[in-house]
Amino acid sequence: MAKKRFRTIQGADNREKEALQVTQDVYDRALGALTGLALGDALGMPTQSMSREAIRTHYGPIRSLRDAVAAQPISPGLPAGTITDDTEQAILVARLLIDGEGRIDPKTFAKALLDWEADMIRRGLADLLGPSTKRALELLESGVAPEQAGKTGTTNGAAMRITPVAIATPPELDRLLDAVAAASELTHNTNLGIAAAAAVAAAVSAAIDGADLPTALDHAEHAAAAGARRGHWNAGGDIAARIRWARRWVRGMDTDALADAVCDVIGTSVASQESVVAAFALAEALGDEPLEALTLAAELGGDTDTVAAICGAILGARHGASGLPRDLTTTVVEVNGLELEPVADGLLRLRSRPGTIQRRRRP
Repeated sequence: MAKKRFRTIQGADNREKEALQVTQDVYDRALGALTGLALGDALGMPTQSMSREAIRTHYGPIRSLRDAVAAQPISPGLPAGTITDDTEQAILVARLLIDGEGRIDPKTFAKALLDWEADMIRRGLADLLGPSTKRALELLESGVAPEQAGKTGTTNGAAMRITPVAIATPPELDRLLDAVAAASELTHNTNLGIAAAAAVAAAVSAAIDGADLPTALDHAEHAAAAGARRGHWNAGGDIAARIRWARRWVRGMDTDALADAVCDVIGTSVASQESVVAAFALAEALGDEPLEALTLAAELGGDTDTVAAICGAILGARHGASGLPRDLTTTVVEVNGLELEPVADGLLRLRSRPGTIQRRRRP
């Protein structure tokens, strides 16, 4: 039996620093979730909000990171490897979790999101807050209570930035759902928003713990079903049922048939019932080939950066940072000045609290 390698978590306080360690595999998978999220986001950046036909005209097949063309409606002219709101808001959530010792204060969260959007405007970018998040922050500003502000939030905003919560929280269902609901309440406090975020969080968290892909995706279905019982009810297709259907339907499809299925039937809009389900369909069909899954996501049109980012987080957690294409991930990290290792450390320190991270005494 191979000897396990351990890594001491950086940033632990004096009570923890001599004991807190994780296996190198767990650390690699946690870092992989963040790295896969950023890689998928960057691959989808040049094609976001474009039609499938326009992508074919301006780019042809997507096989790697690409510069955004001038006709790109959200991020024209951005260099290859640039991330978008998906990664930036996920890192924002991660920092709030770490600074808050696992808790995100709603008013602090709201200010951070507004500050982020103001920075986007200063940079001359159109990558702004999504419709559910924007509406929730307007309601909060008008005096609506935080738990009521997100009562109509059904889009994919909570799901796209939930990966840090998944890294910080073990896959035990009740605890994970509590963490997802708390992180989603301000902007997506609905059955659809929470179910979608819970599905992503469950898949990522289970994979970090070492679950194989089918098991992780099964866990996502269970979490989505349980998450749908939380938050304010809004009409829409059940997330768990749609993930289950999509996974069964796409198995064995060739790439062309898969692309048609996801684009034409599942859908790639900002609606959680479409883009989040699309990410799971791609993970199911191409889970052993992360780059193929993410480049296909970038070709489909619609909310390509979010579909690819969510799929990337799931497959990054499954394969680890070491299982992603190093040349591409290095480019994404360098282009954006990302420092993901300390983020992974801080989130894993939170994950350790119920004893899920192995503790050892120094000899």
